[in-house]
Amino acid sequence: MLVDGILTREEKRLVIKLASALNLTEDEPSKIYEAIRIGKKLEGGEPITLAGAKEIYTKVFEIAIVNASLSRDEFRVLAHLRDIFQIDDDEHENIEAELREIVKEKFEDPNVIDKMLGTLRDSVSLVGDLFDVVRKKSTDGAKK
Repeated sequence: MLVDGILTREEKRLVIKLASALNLTEDEPSKIYEAIRIGKKLEGGEPITLAGAKEIYTKVFEIAIVNASLSRDEFRVLAHLRDIFQIDDDEHENIEAELREIVKEKFEDPNVIDKMLGTLRDSVSLVGDLFDVVRKKSTDGAKK
């Protein structure tokens, strides 16, 4: 989120949800931001299980699609989370199916549902493409 030096409104929404899903305290996100900004390594934290990673990714993905128009920055965040949480295409499709049901339960207006589900459908290929780019960069970086 900080690669371009700009934290957009959409990225801020995802940061807030990510911090919540990670059960961070109120002051931890700012400490993490500062550490990233100055290149300082932070100690602590707890390992995330595969089930926990899936749950976190699902929560962040849900917040992203509620906007109904995902920005390129949001797609990059989702692709990065997929990479670090090792969520493959099949798992992403399962999460998408879960989110379809969540969207149907939360919104009764068929127009809202259609728009969000359309965003979900578009996101699978776009996030998958970005995920492949992130994975390739990670692999290329590991060779250096």
